[in-house]
Amino acid sequence: MDPVLEMQAVGKRYGSKSALENISFKAEAGRIIGLLGSNGSGKTTIMNIASGIVSPNSGQARICGEPVGVQSKAMTSFMPDKPLTESWMRIRDAIAFYHDFYADFDMVKAQDMIAFMGLQGRDKITSLSKGMNERLQLTLALSRNAKLYLLDEPIGGVDPVAREKILDAILQYYNENSCLIISTHLVTDIERIFDEVIFVKNGQLALHEEVDQLRMTHGKSVVDLFKEVYAQ
Repeated sequence: MDPVLEMQAVGKRYGSKSALENISFKAEAGRIIGLLGSNGSGKTTIMNIASGIVSPNSGQARICGEPVGVQSKAMTSFMPDKPLTESWMRIRDAIAFYHDFYADFDMVKAQDMIAFMGLQGRDKITSLSKGMNERLQLTLALSRNAKLYLLDEPIGGVDPVAREKILDAILQYYNENSCLIISTHLVTDIERIFDEVIFVKNGQLALHEEVDQLRMTHGKSVVDLFKEVYAQ
């Protein structure tokens, strides 16, 4: 069986600047993977390539054996670091928009998540706090029946209570037949949910390992190893 996401020697340049260099890894179904790195390390570029927003200059990315493209986009649910919803929408409008736009959108799951997140369908998106807006964006992303879920900084800039609610929702509503990749630099708050971690540093793959194996091999938590790698 093909991995959910496979990157083979992926490189990406923006003009003279190298954003990624020779990135290769496989991400299997049933795994929650942390894509970790400091700001500017290349995490978002990996997300954008996997989601089909940008194309690599070299190498190839595949979703369930398919080259990233029109077919793979139907299998991928992407939550970027900036909301995809429009300012005029209420929460119920955003849900209806996703339901109309994505054939795999699960309305029952969405309504269940809205209740779990403490959101109200009538509320205007412009009235939501950053934490509440993150909860909405996560609801929209996870309510699709996708093979690959990509969450770019889903807890960035929200308060600790909102972070815990978001992490609890990920664990409760994650589809175990899929793969979920979360990019973040807030390792302390989120390492408890990871099965594997990928460290990206200066556009290169610094480490890809199962969390339990990492702790046994290095005798350190993910956050301690993260501090060691990125302090250099």
